[in-house]
Amino acid sequence: MKTILTKTSRLLFLLIPAVLISCGVPETKETKQIHYGPIDTVYELPKVDGTIYFVSPEGNSESEGTSLENPTTIEVAISKVVSGDAIVLRGGTYRTGDLVFNQAITIQAYMDERPILNGTLIANDWQEAGEQLWATNWEYLFPAGPEDWWRREIFEETTPLHRFNNDGIFVDGQYLQSAGNKEEVTDETYYVDYENKKIYIGLNPEGRTIEITAFRKALYRPLYEVHGKQPDNKGPVIKGITFTQYPDTMVHIGGVGLAIDQHGRDVEGTYFENCVFSKNFRIAVFSISDNMIMRNCKFYDTNTEGLYVVASADVLIEHNIFKNNNIEKWTGFYPAAVKIFNQSHNATFRENLVTDQPNSNGVWYDVGNNNGVFVNNLIKNVGSPNEPFRDEQVWPSSNGFFFEISNGAICAGNVFVNCNQAILILNSCDVEIYNNTFINSRASFGRTARGDDPDHFGWHPSTGPGVEERDGHVFVNNLMVFENDYVFPMLQLWQPSELCQRLPDSPIKYINNNVYVKKTEETGRLYLWSPYPNERCQTSFYSIEELNNEFPEFEADSRFYLSFRETIFEENYKISPQFPGTDAGVEIPDHIRAVTGWKSDTPFIGAKAFK
Repeated sequence: MKTILTKTSRLLFLLIPAVLISCGVPETKETKQIHYGPIDTVYELPKVDGTIYFVSPEGNSESEGTSLENPTTIEVAISKVVSGDAIVLRGGTYRTGDLVFNQAITIQAYMDERPILNGTLIANDWQEAGEQLWATNWEYLFPAGPEDWWRREIFEETTPLHRFNNDGIFVDGQYLQSAGNKEEVTDETYYVDYENKKIYIGLNPEGRTIEITAFRKALYRPLYEVHGKQPDNKGPVIKGITFTQYPDTMVHIGGVGLAIDQHGRDVEGTYFENCVFSKNFRIAVFSISDNMIMRNCKFYDTNTEGLYVVASADVLIEHNIFKNNNIEKWTGFYPAAVKIFNQSHNATFRENLVTDQPNSNGVWYDVGNNNGVFVNNLIKNVGSPNEPFRDEQVWPSSNGFFFEISNGAICAGNVFVNCNQAILILNSCDVEIYNNTFINSRASFGRTARGDDPDHFGWHPSTGPGVEERDGHVFVNNLMVFENDYVFPMLQLWQPSELCQRLPDSPIKYINNNVYVKKTEETGRLYLWSPYPNERCQTSFYSIEELNNEFPEFEADSRFYLSFRETIFEENYKISPQFPGTDAGVEIPDHIRAVTGWKSDTPFIGAKAFK
């Protein structure tokens, strides 16, 4: 059996420093105002060692492009640039794509102009093809299928195979959903006849702008020779650009990143600022790049992932907006607005807004990650707290912060509002959860025997902690508020009954100084707790006292307020000083304050206010 923390050992534990990430400690004030998404910026010409090429939608391909008055095309500029050069885009829509380069270049907007890279062409030639049916011939088609691990026998009924094709049709800017044949076409769907290269829609195209995808990607920075140039090891700098309406990955940095112990060191220093990524049918940005920074960007109407970081070290993602991922409502595919995957190290996600994700996870650190930092984020409406609850497992679920098969993370200062599952820590170890606010959003810890044997995901589960190592979690100074009679518990610890003898000790190392509030009179379950020595390996506790009677080492200084009708929050989720639970917190360790930017050492509960 594992040693129970005494009061002395608890204090020592709280004072243990953690290794800080290389992205640096933010120099923030306690009341810092966060600006989510792009900031209106006037971009001066970049200071680069090489040549600046000017491009415009109407640029002349015969022009050198080295003067503002005689811009060239973006296609020509991409073919010319070498490391140290820059491409400056005039405003307007560039209907282009599949632009490939392998040099350390800057791509940015000119002054306050707004360049848009658009992956579609306008379709003007339509013929009536039946009652409420119109057709056009189209050469640029993108048939595709699901990944080999997708379980067709389970999910095809809810996600027909045609949904995996990547073509996109937009009517006056609004994307349509795919149909399986001409008979299924409505005014909100389309059908692609790949054999005859025809596209069918169900609304009259007269007087409308209809755009159809024609370019697979916008920008691709690969690891092989391009335009007669060998790749360097530096990523691009991309500022002030909008990317929209592409069928596949819009911006792709690096290779595929599927090897064990492979990281993004072949590309380093990729930087995005004030960009918009919208309306694509796979991944908005795929990046294998160490020291990648994504700052003040906006992602919306994406599909499998908005931002997909793979096998990368020292990543910083801050001040961005992520909204409405999984626009085609795929099932069995595990979408996430942000996925940090396959042994990424020191990936920091801080001060972002993740919102309106009815069909997607929020932020998912998946498989073999180390030292994740998830701090000061606002996570709203990921799934719904009204979705069905199952006490025999912790999935399927839509998770605001999902940390799976990975090693060590700090989750602190976040606000979760109306999420199906705010936090899911699954088959992972050493996650410290401090000073978060949960509103109508539960937190869950789970572990299984996954990884004992290979499964249909191959070697990936072996990159995380072993089955016996999935513990060491901390849950301190958190505020959880339920406003309705939800059937699920506030805090759930789960493992299958067959693991009860093998893993008889709690995955929680330390849990205390939390405040739980229910505004209703119905008590309901406060905890669903496992392991527990009964047939199901779990039990329910309806109060802190019930938990203390069984496990006195946990939650000794926590509080539970039932049928609480007084004010808890002021504006921006600031906790009212009149709330009686405000003095329940314990001193916050230095390493937590360092990564969150909190200067004061005064104890508090929940998250800081968001401005």
